[in-house]
Amino acid sequence: MNNILNQASQGVTKNLSSKPTPDKVVEALLLAEKNNRQKQQSYQYQQLIGKWRLCFITGTQKTRQKAGVILGAGKYIPPFVKIYLTYSEANIGVNNTVNLAGINLTLTGPVKFLSPKNILAFDFTRINLGLFNKNIYQSYLGKGQEKEMKFQQERVAKQAFFSYFLITEEILAARGREGGLALWGKE
Repeated sequence: MNNILNQASQGVTKNLSSKPTPDKVVEALLLAEKNNRQKQQSYQYQQLIGKWRLCFITGTQKTRQKAGVILGAGKYIPPFVKIYLTYSEANIGVNNTVNLAGINLTLTGPVKFLSPKNILAFDFTRINLGLFNKNIYQSYLGKGQEKEMKFQQERVAKQAFFSYFLITEEILAARGREGGLALWGKE
């Protein structure tokens, strides 16, 4: 299971031509999630610190049934699009950066980590736009300053979050609030 997920993340972070098929990656993600549920493994925020490149995602399909989430097809992130999550210890926050053809769009904001459940809630409150590593615009997003001040008191049920079910030195795997799965590799 972890071997497939490591191969998938390295296939993206090292731009390798050989990667596991998307259905094998989804299967490995679901197995890792099931194993974590059975073992009830608890992680700490410090294990997330670093720069992680998004490698693989699944969407969800809309359904009329309330029986649960139906996963969409899994997809590797194309090599020309680089999407990074960077968790920092200094300000206990997150940067989400999308890099495409020299344009960097970075959203930042506060986080809170609920260790027993491995849930990381976050909110993007600031925006920074760069061109070839030069900052050209930065500002709060809407009521970002106000949202930052209220973030820690807000209930997680009202916030965006990832529920991490696998954290190693090389990879992160989580389920998002809407039910999709994601895999990141360490940069």
